[in-house]
Amino acid sequence: MLRLWRRIRSVGRAAEPAPPEPAGDRPAAAARMRGSVQVRHVDAGSCNGCEIEIAAAFGPVHDAERYGARLVASPRHADALLVTGPVTRNMVEPLRRTHDAVPAPGVVLAVGDCARDCGVFAGAYGVVGRVRDVIPVDLEVAGCPPRPEAITEALRKLTGR
Repeated sequence: MLRLWRRIRSVGRAAEPAPPEPAGDRPAAAARMRGSVQVRHVDAGSCNGCEIEIAAAFGPVHDAERYGARLVASPRHADALLVTGPVTRNMVEPLRRTHDAVPAPGVVLAVGDCARDCGVFAGAYGVVGRVRDVIPVDLEVAGCPPRPEAITEALRKLTGR
């Protein structure tokens, strides 16, 4: 055990350096958030593929929290909404209410192809449309499902870190 502690002390912190800052413009509302963003996730009718990747983005490997993004349980505590899936008939009103509960300036991220353009669910009987058709969207993340790196990059655009 003592040998392990000596090894830890001699090596020091072993972590990969942060990737370069993401390219592209930040949403105007994100510029006022000053480096820390509380995020509320809303599943508007997805297949849960995006949720797995969001969990990976906030997990120990990609660790979106080190860039200032944190998941919260209430939209009243959130600065941003992270919406996945196409908007189903049953989720139109809850999504609008959740969006209205977020204090201004609220930012909306549409994560995944289904949230962006209904993906494989386009034309389905229970689907109303894209997230943009129900609430205003500030930032979109492409992919089916999007990679955790892409989700982390979008969150970094919000935090500015």
